[in-house]
Amino acid sequence: MAAGRPALTDSLSFCLAQLTAAAGEGPGRGKDPATNETPLGRALLALRTRHIKAAEGIERFRARGGLRPLLALLRRTAASGPAPSQAGPGSAPSVVASSGSSPGPAPAAESPLPPSSPMRLRKTLDLALSILANCCTEGACRAEVRRLGGILSLVTILQCVKTDSIQNRTARALGNLAMEPESCRDIHSAGAVPLLVESLTACQDSQCLQSVVRALRNLADSPQHRLALAQQGAVRPLAELLAAAPDPALTSALVRALLELSRGCSRACAEQLSLGGGLGPLVSLASHPKRAIREAAILILANLCAQGLVRPALGNAGGVEVLLGELRRRRGPSGSSPASQQPLVRAVCLLCREAINRARLRDAGGLELLMGLLRDPGASAWHPRVVAALVGFLYDTGALGRLQALGLVPLLAGQLCGEAGEEEEEGVEAASWDFPEERTPEQAEAGSFRSLRLWLISEGYAAGPGDVSPDWSPEHCPLPEPAEPVSPTSGQTSMRTPRTLRKLGRIPAATAEEPWGQEGPALLLLSRFSQAPDPSGALVTGPALCGLLAYVTGSPGPPSPRALRILARLTCNPSCLEAFVRSYGAALLRAWLILGVSPEDWPVPRARPACRSQHRELGEMLLQNLTVQAESPFGVGALTHLLLSGSPEDRVACALTLPFICRKPTLWRRLLLDQGGLRLLLTALSRPAPHPLFLFFAADSLSCLQSLVSPTVSPAFPLAIPLDLDPPSPCLYEPLLGPAPVPAPDLHFLLDSGLQLPAQRAASIAASSFFRALLSGSFAEAQMDLVPLRGLSPSAAWPVLHHLHGCRGCGAALGPIPPPGQPLLGSEAEEALEAAGRFLLPGLEEELEEAVGRIHLGPRGGPESVGEVFRLGRPRLAVHCARWTLGPGQCPRKRALALMGLVEAAGEEAGKLVEALLAVVMGTES
Repeated sequence: MAAGRPALTDSLSFCLAQLTAAAGEGPGRGKDPATNETPLGRALLALRTRHIKAAEGIERFRARGGLRPLLALLRRTAASGPAPSQAGPGSAPSVVASSGSSPGPAPAAESPLPPSSPMRLRKTLDLALSILANCCTEGACRAEVRRLGGILSLVTILQCVKTDSIQNRTARALGNLAMEPESCRDIHSAGAVPLLVESLTACQDSQCLQSVVRALRNLADSPQHRLALAQQGAVRPLAELLAAAPDPALTSALVRALLELSRGCSRACAEQLSLGGGLGPLVSLASHPKRAIREAAILILANLCAQGLVRPALGNAGGVEVLLGELRRRRGPSGSSPASQQPLVRAVCLLCREAINRARLRDAGGLELLMGLLRDPGASAWHPRVVAALVGFLYDTGALGRLQALGLVPLLAGQLCGEAGEEEEEGVEAASWDFPEERTPEQAEAGSFRSLRLWLISEGYAAGPGDVSPDWSPEHCPLPEPAEPVSPTSGQTSMRTPRTLRKLGRIPAATAEEPWGQEGPALLLLSRFSQAPDPSGALVTGPALCGLLAYVTGSPGPPSPRALRILARLTCNPSCLEAFVRSYGAALLRAWLILGVSPEDWPVPRARPACRSQHRELGEMLLQNLTVQAESPFGVGALTHLLLSGSPEDRVACALTLPFICRKPTLWRRLLLDQGGLRLLLTALSRPAPHPLFLFFAADSLSCLQSLVSPTVSPAFPLAIPLDLDPPSPCLYEPLLGPAPVPAPDLHFLLDSGLQLPAQRAASIAASSFFRALLSGSFAEAQMDLVPLRGLSPSAAWPVLHHLHGCRGCGAALGPIPPPGQPLLGSEAEEALEAAGRFLLPGLEEELEEAVGRIHLGPRGGPESVGEVFRLGRPRLAVHCARWTLGPGQCPRKRALALMGLVEAAGEEAGKLVEALLAVVMGTES
């Protein structure tokens, strides 16, 4: 049996010829499709099922010119159908009227086909639209269709033919074309959006609805197009369909479309989604078993939070709990990347702007979640946003107490000098909706902090747009202020710099020029905490004080007056006095503001601007505030209790702080001298440091106490006299060393090195009881002219011989002393001192010690030399070291470094150091 002949439709050329003829562009032009239906139908069917779906079939179809007749056939077939209904606003124009306004060059308007069977026309349209939709999945075909004016033809079909199958395939073709920005723009310009929206309400077929929804999703490719879709009513029908509980496939399409439309959510989008009843279904879909639907629904809810008008309704629908739960899950051990958490963090922070949502967030554990974000270094870019969100709880006493218990205050203090994270800007629409009738007109300014200002305006905390007035700040709440003298002109004093701080603790009232920068929210919350009756547990701590001081001294411009008011309020509060003592806060204020040394500058200084006079004035004012509190009856009792009954750490801290805040002699003498506070502090120097700056604080405290005990002590240091200003005395030993000594030596001392040194027996006997017994007693050396001196080097023996022959101050004692920077232990200086003690020459010992002090504790010596001198173990030198360390003219940093060297040199046997420091402080070293 012969093999079957191949069908004509197997040939792409045959199919294209039929298509061209039916489009009126070839032989047989103008024939009734009824007489031509069967070959055209077979050709279209073969193109759709065989040629287009083959490998590279779409490319061959386009290269053979198939798109032009295909589009012509669509135009002629659509024109042969029923007349379109009257076009409404935004509808596409008719074929003839609009054929000349297509985005690209289009052929002349085709004449409609003669009347034929509606069923045949629909079938032809179905096949042709299916082919076109498949071709538009390829980029080159999309460009060709746009050039040939196919977009306008599709919009016309969408307007004219209301059959579900035609609408389905037309929407599918438009959705494929909308995958390119240029085609998307032309589709919007052609008026397709209102027709697609109309199809959403008119169609009942799920497949058709899915195609329309997909087309709308692809048309939302830019903020401008998303806004246009929302303004033309595309969102509400989608929300209504979602609320109608459609089948799973349509639900997935609707959620994907709403996710795209809600990006950068506009007011129109939020309003339509809410009015369409979509909030409840979205909250329900947040627990959908299918991950894609679940995550899309959650992101839609997060996007909606950008609009204040919908946030209360979103909270009523359960959105707060959903967003918190999802953010908590993503931040868990098996959570997702920070990028996926960002929209949820933003949404949760925006939800804090309405009171009803703040209550829900607090009850759902949102405060703990926000605190976790603040503690996470990986979330530092979001920290400013989180702090701004916490401002919403400014007057929620319960929430503030919970936040304080969770450790918010030190985190806020750390935010004052942190780098600001990059945030997505927010417009006026993100402001609180608690008082919508008071919302300000839209401004050109944007940003999360300006949005916070708008919220503050709506809450009544600020006076007007762009103005964060101190009139709404916690400083002006009806809370008791500490009693303090007020300067008559303090109200008119500018607060641009701390230079205006004059009287006891009184910070002048801020003016409308008060700055509001990145640190504004953190300072506002810290100020609120400082208004508590007893803020010591949260604010008077090392981390909190360090954060405030770092901001005040490190701000590139004038610091916010609110920070200065916080510090003044704390130092004027009697409840904070003990906390300032326990936390070394008073010492920290003095070191950082007056002396210019922070924990980060110790012991190695950083390159930073010098301490400005404003900082010094501020520090003096704050310490004066603490002095007033300390010398009050309450303060005296508190300090006495700390010193006598406190823990060992508290007692040491109290003893160290007293010289800074006590000026009454009866008070500091009783606590430090009579009741042992000073000895307690000195004994603690050898223990582990309770604070990074402890030795710096201790050196400064001892120096202040010395100035209190001996206020008229001369800053001149006896051992620091330059050597060239102290002329040497005549040398009495030198005549014995010449070739003709006068008088002639009657004795020589033999050293281990073999060197013989001349001497006078009578002078040696008279100078030392050791040599008197050795040279005039019953020892063999009394009969010898060459007496050996064992264990003595020539350099160490030289000052001994000079001293035996009456030299005092001739300079011989300087010979064995090494220069500064070289160790003294094991040196010839130590050997000479040991020899002076062995030979019972106390005068020589004193002269050698003075020489050591002149060289190592003089102008050329430094803090590192103090420990070296102390290691010699000489009591007089220990006192000299203490005097050098606590000298009134000494640099605070050098003083602290010297004390550090002394503590290290003393080691566990700190008794000598304690006694030396005690003698110098009390002025009894002589």
